[in-house]
Amino acid sequence: MEKPAQGDLPDSSGTLLMNVSEITTKAKVLLEALPYIQDFRGSTFVVKYGGSFMDDPDPAVRNRVAYDIAFLAACGINVVVVHGGGKAITKAMEQSGLKSQFAPNGMRITDEATVAIVKKTLDEIVNKDVCDAVSLARAKPRGLAGDTVLVCEKLTVDDNDQPVDLGYVGEVVEVKVKLIKKEIAEGYVPVISPVAEGRDGKPYNVNADLVAGRVASSLRARRLVYMSDVPGLLANPPDVDSLISTLKVSQVDELKRRGVIDKGMRPKVMSAVRALQEGVQRVHFIDGRLPHSLLLEIFTDKGIGTEIVQD
Repeated sequence: MEKPAQGDLPDSSGTLLMNVSEITTKAKVLLEALPYIQDFRGSTFVVKYGGSFMDDPDPAVRNRVAYDIAFLAACGINVVVVHGGGKAITKAMEQSGLKSQFAPNGMRITDEATVAIVKKTLDEIVNKDVCDAVSLARAKPRGLAGDTVLVCEKLTVDDNDQPVDLGYVGEVVEVKVKLIKKEIAEGYVPVISPVAEGRDGKPYNVNADLVAGRVASSLRARRLVYMSDVPGLLANPPDVDSLISTLKVSQVDELKRRGVIDKGMRPKVMSAVRALQEGVQRVHFIDGRLPHSLLLEIFTDKGIGTEIVQD
């Protein structure tokens, strides 16, 4: 399109002046992002892709996170994605005539019939959907069945250190880092499903939040980002205006005691703390329903979610 001459900026309509103003604003946003792009280039980010936005009927909502992931990759950041898929599993079980059962802590009880559906749904449906979305955004995804890169032991205690038997539910004890790094070196965005191989050679269902934390620790990731359907960590749930922008590890126990960190947020936070203790620099909790929340959190000075840092 031909650029207007300087004399074409009208005093009457102000249309072209408005366009210049909008362009200037966009340029300022890009300039704010520049030092972050320069600093993060070559770093590894692990993104946990989960929440109700994954199941939104509008493909634009489902896919826009993929464009943010593609943007990170285009900036030279090594992005590794770990996805969830709880609702898809429940739907698949209903279609198979099986009823989902959950323990009091919210974890899925997984017998032999259930784990077969879990693996098929996560590897062949959800993982493919995420890869298709990332590919649509013109990045290069590589779907990895979790049990090809994750090794686990059977989970025997819950997050309160109480004995538990949930069937084929595991806890990751090994991440095959070389296989993931090989995909990164070849220019791919690894997309990992939360299924692990047990010591007995069988597949186990694993909490995706915990998988993301273990993968980030093993890769010594610069950032670990949890995307869900809440704004972040709220001091007074469900008051969205009580968002905690920055949380130090030393403050976690008190927030657990007060019930601020509870239920679904508990495994996320505990996984974040462990990841920080094992070398991850920062952990972020952001709302995947907010357009471009991933970019706003990473590439702006203020961010829009909660970050957890070492003291």
